[in-house]
Amino acid sequence: MGEFELDREEKLITAANYLVHELRSGKSLTRNAKKALESLLSELSRVVVVNSEDDNRYEEDEIKTRLNAVCEKIMTREADETMIWDLGSEAGNEFLDAVNELRVLIDGGTTEEVSLRKAHDVLQTAMARLEDEFKHLLSENKLPFELEHASFRSDLVLEEGSFGAASTEDLIIGSSRRNSEEIVIDLIRPEVISDLKSIATTMIASGYDRECLQVCTVVRKEALDEFLYDHEVEKLSIEDVLKMDWATLNTNIKKWVRVMRSIVQVYLVSEKSLNDQIFGEESSVTCFVDTVKAPVMQLLNFGEAVSLGPRQPEKLLRILEMYELASELLPEIDVLFSDSQLGSSLRGEYREVMRRLGECARATFLEFKSAIASDVSSHPFPGGAVHPLTNYVMNYLMALTDFSQTLDSLLMEHDDVEYLSIPPSPDVINPAMVVEEESAYENSSLPEKFLAMTKHFYSITSVLEANLEEKAKLYRDVSLRHIFLLNNMHYMTRKVLKSELKHIFGDKWNRKHAWKFQQQATEYERSTWLPVLSFLKDDTSGSGSKLAARERFQDSTLRLRKCTRRRPGG
Repeated sequence: MGEFELDREEKLITAANYLVHELRSGKSLTRNAKKALESLLSELSRVVVVNSEDDNRYEEDEIKTRLNAVCEKIMTREADETMIWDLGSEAGNEFLDAVNELRVLIDGGTTEEVSLRKAHDVLQTAMARLEDEFKHLLSENKLPFELEHASFRSDLVLEEGSFGAASTEDLIIGSSRRNSEEIVIDLIRPEVISDLKSIATTMIASGYDRECLQVCTVVRKEALDEFLYDHEVEKLSIEDVLKMDWATLNTNIKKWVRVMRSIVQVYLVSEKSLNDQIFGEESSVTCFVDTVKAPVMQLLNFGEAVSLGPRQPEKLLRILEMYELASELLPEIDVLFSDSQLGSSLRGEYREVMRRLGECARATFLEFKSAIASDVSSHPFPGGAVHPLTNYVMNYLMALTDFSQTLDSLLMEHDDVEYLSIPPSPDVINPAMVVEEESAYENSSLPEKFLAMTKHFYSITSVLEANLEEKAKLYRDVSLRHIFLLNNMHYMTRKVLKSELKHIFGDKWNRKHAWKFQQQATEYERSTWLPVLSFLKDDTSGSGSKLAARERFQDSTLRLRKCTRRRPGG
C-alpha cells in the first residue's frame, strides 16, 4: 500500500513538472494538456486530504497516549494515601506538572468524547487531592501568634462601689501608647509558601479558584479563632455584656484593648501579607476579608455593647481607652479593608462603633459632673479631713489628663452652654454659687490648649467646691467647718500644682485658689482664737472671785488644746 502511494506521488510530480515546463514556454495549452491539468489538480487535492487525515490521526493518537500516561500518573499518586508534600517539594512539583499537563491536553481538545470525559474525571480527582494537600500544608505549618508584639496602657484598677468611695489613687495611670507601625510576622512556616502558591496557581488555572480560596479561609479563620480563645476573648452577646458587674467588665475591656491592638497592627497585616504571597494581590482580597470578618465583628460587637451600658463614672477611663485605640487604628483599618465591597462594609461598622464609644465617653464624662453635684452627706466627715469625694474627683481629673487630646476633641464636637453648666441638684448645692464660679472662669483667660476640656474641668471643680460648702454646714463647730474647707482646698490645689492638671487649669486658677485658701485660713483663725481671747480678758468690774478666774483659765486652756488639735492638716 505504501509503495503504491509512493508511485502515485512520483507520477504526479512528473506530470506537474511537465505542465510547469509547458506553461513557462508560453505555448497555448492543447485540449489534452488542459485535461491532464484537471486530472492532476483532482489527484493533488485527494493526496492533500489523505495526508491531512493521516496527520490528524497521528496527533490524536499522540494526545491519547499522553493523556493515558498523565492520567495513570495522577491516579497512581492518588491511590497512595501518603500526603504528597510530606515526601518533599520535588514530589509535589511532579504531581503539579502532571495536573498542569492534563489541563493543557483538555484545553487543547480531543475528538474522542470518552477520552475527554475520562480526562475531566481525573482532573476533578486531582483537584480534590490538591484541596487536601493545600489544607494539610496550611494546618500543619501554622505558627503561634503571641501578644508580645503589641504594647498597651498599664493596668488601671477601678473599684466598683458608691461614687467617691473608691481607692482613687489607683485611678492614676501612665500612657504607654505606641506609634503606629506595620509589623509583619510569619503566620506559617516560610519554607512552604512557594508550595502553597504553586498549588493555588494550578487550582485557579483549572477553574477551582473558589474551592482553593474557601479552604484557605476555613483554615486561617480557625487559626484566628484559636488565638482569641487562647486569650480568653469570649463570644459575648450585647445582653451578656450589659449584665456584667464592673469588675468582670473591666477585665474584659482590658483583654479587648490588648487583643484589638495586636490583631489590627500585627495579625491582620500579617494575614493580608500571607494571602498576597499565596494568591497574588487581586485574588487575595476576598480570601482575606472572608477570613477575618467574623472575628473582627466579634470584637466590634463587644465595643458596641460597652457603649450601650449605663454611664457610670468608674467606666469612663476604660471607655476613653477603647475610643482612643479605635481612633488610632482607624487609618490601618481603612488600608486593610480598602479593596472590596465587603471591606467597605467592615469599615463602616468600625466607624459606627468608634462613634458610639466616643458618644458614650462624652456622656459618661458629663454624668460624672452630675454625680458630683448629687453626692449627699448626712453626717460631717470626721475631723474635718479631706473628704473621699474630693480625693476621688481630683484623682479622677488627674487620670483624665492622660486622655487630654482625645477628651478635648470629643467635648469640642458637642461643646455648648448647656454642657458647660449642668445645673446641680437644688437640694445639695446653691446654684447661684456655681454660676458665679463658672462665670468668673468664663471671663478669665483660659489656657489655649485643650480649651473645651479646660472649661469642663473648671465647671467640675466649681461643682465640687459648692458641694464641699454644703458638706461643711454639717459641722456644728464653726472652726471645724473652716478646717474642713481648708484641708479640701489645700488638697485640690496641691493636686493641680503637682500634676499635669496645672497645664489644664492655668496660673489664674492656681492664684485664685491660693487666695481662697488664705481666706479660709483667716476665717479659721478668727473662729478659733477669738473665743479663747475672750476668756482671757480682764474682769473690768473687779468683782470676780478667784474661783471664777480659775474656771476661766481652765476653760481657756481646754479651748486652746482643742484648737491645737484642730489645726489644718493635723
